[in-house]
Amino acid sequence: MKQKRKFLIFSFYTFFIFFFKIKFSNRLFAKFNKKNQTVVLTHKIVLKHLISKNHPEKSERILELIKLLKKKKLGILIREINLKKKEKNWIKTIHSNFHINSLRNKYPIGEESSLVAVKGCLQGIDTIMKNEHRNVFCAVRPPGHHALNTGKHEGFCYYNHIAISAKYIQKKYKLRKILIIDWDYHHGNSTELFFYDDPSVLFFSTHDINAYPRTGSPSRTGAGKGKGYNVNIHLPCGTSDNEIIDTYKNILVKKANLFEPEFILISAGFDSRKDDPLGCFNISDKGFEELTKITLKIAEKHCSGRLLSILEGGYNIEGNAKAAVAHIETLNYFNKII
Repeated sequence: MKQKRKFLIFSFYTFFIFFFKIKFSNRLFAKFNKKNQTVVLTHKIVLKHLISKNHPEKSERILELIKLLKKKKLGILIREINLKKKEKNWIKTIHSNFHINSLRNKYPIGEESSLVAVKGCLQGIDTIMKNEHRNVFCAVRPPGHHALNTGKHEGFCYYNHIAISAKYIQKKYKLRKILIIDWDYHHGNSTELFFYDDPSVLFFSTHDINAYPRTGSPSRTGAGKGKGYNVNIHLPCGTSDNEIIDTYKNILVKKANLFEPEFILISAGFDSRKDDPLGCFNISDKGFEELTKITLKIAEKHCSGRLLSILEGGYNIEGNAKAAVAHIETLNYFNKII
């Protein structure tokens, strides 16, 4: 009888320990698996903004992107932007009170959408810095890389989301070296302006200088201590995958290796994709996959994979969605193999 009781007690404890080991392992695996998933942040408020009827910068850009993402069933997490995130003081690290107040008075809905985009970027950075996920894509609008301090929107942009993000990373998380990559067809003139004399930000842009805003000359390389940290690459109309990929491999990689970034931000504009109504490059979805891979390798080498990508341009509704999803899919796949 005693032996039977001992056997039952032993069996119970064995089962108890086995059960909790499995449960703990599953939790650990789930946490690891979650970290190795790309998160897409968006919100219905960014759909409200409308510049004018038939304007190319419209809500369908986001709707089609999310629709395709869900249809492909890639296992990518789509999360809602937390509206409680405080962003006002961070916006002021880039934009003047005059600009902020003017936008709120003149374009309340557009300003609100851009405000939510900023919230999403800051939330994405927090997610990465808390080591919850390696990378995040912000499916937001309007774009931001043309936003100056003029008190009006410039090139469809109200606030420069990526510039605010860079300041946020530096001031809140004390990471000094930020690499900003901009592959939008149009030059990110605002981003260049805000960091032109700043050696802590390496700005790398590929674009067509003959397009709006007709800035981004290769001769503009920075000023003062920031000399050499502003890299403008003009690519001609008709540029295809091979040309832009070679530019990234031969120029960006070398610049990034010398700079050794601690965080990477991408101004992910897909108006550089083929068949965009506001661009004339001929870059395919496969081309964007390759650009993403190159950038991810830099991130893995220098900053533990820390990368936030923010939607900028892209006005062929179907094309923008396909290119963005190819980019997101590559971000997610890369997480699982490194």
